[in-house]
Amino acid sequence: MKQAQVFVEKRLAGLLTEDDMGYEFAYDNDYLASVDPKPVSLTLPLSDEPYRNNVLFPFFDGLIPEGWLLDIAEQSWKISARDRFSLLLACCKDCIGNISIVPFNGKETADE
Repeated sequence: MKQAQVFVEKRLAGLLTEDDMGYEFAYDNDYLASVDPKPVSLTLPLSDEPYRNNVLFPFFDGLIPEGWLLDIAEQSWKISARDRFSLLLACCKDCIGNISIVPFNGKETADE
């Protein structure tokens, strides 16, 4: 099982998980209760129920680089283009926009 923390504007918004059953994204309860929480994307509106899918959610998949930058990531980290979750973890800590994807290690890590 692989997990990643999803940050919106450097605030922990939720947890993305890959396991044998597919993918799950769940918003953090503290984030939902905070002042002015923003959804991660229009396709993942704020909800206290987790989202589940057999494939990586298109929003997260769209954060992964393409073309020559994907080639560099594959070669540098020896990650297959088919391992979308590992590419997301390797490439999307500091991506364009207000979203950050950080491998989960038991603590908030957006500012590290």
